[in-house]
Amino acid sequence: MSIDVAFDKNHIWHPYTSLTQPLPVYGISHAKANKLYLENGKALIDGMSSWWAAVHGYNHPKLNQALIEQSQKMAHVMFGGITHQPAVELCKKLVELTPAGLDKVFLADSGSVSVEVAIKMAIQYWHSQNQPKKHKLLSLKQGYHGDTFAAMSVCDPQNGMHSLFNGIIQQHYFVESPSSGFYDEYDSAAINELETCLKNHAADIAAIILEPIVQGAGGMRFYHPHYLKQVRDLANQYDVLLIADEIATGFGRTGKLFACEWADISPDIICLGKALTGGYMTLAATLTTKKVADGICNGQAGVFMHGPTFMGNPLACAVANAAIALLFENDWQNQVMQIERWLKHALLPLANYAQVKQVRVLGAIGVVELNQAVPMAEIQAFFVEQGVWIRPFGKLIYLMPPFISQQTDIDQLAAAIENWLKS
Repeated sequence: MSIDVAFDKNHIWHPYTSLTQPLPVYGISHAKANKLYLENGKALIDGMSSWWAAVHGYNHPKLNQALIEQSQKMAHVMFGGITHQPAVELCKKLVELTPAGLDKVFLADSGSVSVEVAIKMAIQYWHSQNQPKKHKLLSLKQGYHGDTFAAMSVCDPQNGMHSLFNGIIQQHYFVESPSSGFYDEYDSAAINELETCLKNHAADIAAIILEPIVQGAGGMRFYHPHYLKQVRDLANQYDVLLIADEIATGFGRTGKLFACEWADISPDIICLGKALTGGYMTLAATLTTKKVADGICNGQAGVFMHGPTFMGNPLACAVANAAIALLFENDWQNQVMQIERWLKHALLPLANYAQVKQVRVLGAIGVVELNQAVPMAEIQAFFVEQGVWIRPFGKLIYLMPPFISQQTDIDQLAAAIENWLKS
């Protein structure tokens, strides 16, 4: 049976898309390895990892098998008053792999919810310390943390996707994003605005929340590790918590297993998602320290006030365990280093085109920033014709390919971008 694209156009709401003037959608019949297949059989090389999650590609036999085996035991069971081996095994792995001290794990069902959980943890922690005034967050401009209400409130308030809701969502503190790029010489003044904000408002601030090293959907910016190190020091100095949103950067994407490792720091709370299950199922984890967890549980409520229905879903936990094992089996670090080399070789020359403002590469992330926003429908059709799946936004044409991608794949993705620039 073919996909009813006409029904889709009239009735199905796609992300960030108008229903009255919808962008075209492309029917995918199946996917395997790093390719998506249109209904007519045409293969598209995936440059997006399905919004950065499918790091092992699609239809992987080991991930498929993990789901099959778990489905024959139980697909879901409530996590209230019950536990199961897939969740226990996953939490053990996360405690082992994440930065030191993050050994209390809360399993939720999406990246945005992970951020909501982190914000609630921070606020409830200070409430339990008899400091309820500490309920504000300090965030970076050009940051992105999700589309639910608390997550929206810590995204860029002006240039982000959620300015429409500014009069409704909780108002927090924002400072300019770091001025020193990842490969730049560090400018010691980059931290001044954040430090000033802490000096003036630390009594109100529960936590600093940021995306370590890579600001994702807010602009695909790569900033200097020393900035992150200074943020950790200032959080300690002014007695606020540090939340690291590693939903996009976790599990190797930047060249470190977690981007916090570039600065050799450990946050008080970390948010994980996307690649956690290899893109197979929605699952997220929020980890925190014994200090924060004990503070919450010794407070007035006595418990952490959150409990999603699908928390700790056994199917999701089982495939996450298999996906994490596959990272190490496949030598993720070598995979990412190879992709970084290939991206630099293929993309950096594109900086010579007049339409291009900057090209930047870090780990398995390549970004071609243009001077003007792209015409979305037109460029998407062009890329499909070129046999690749690339989904730009704004002025950014970027690649986050699956880790299993080969040099010929990267070259074809880059060639499609160059052909667009030529056209």
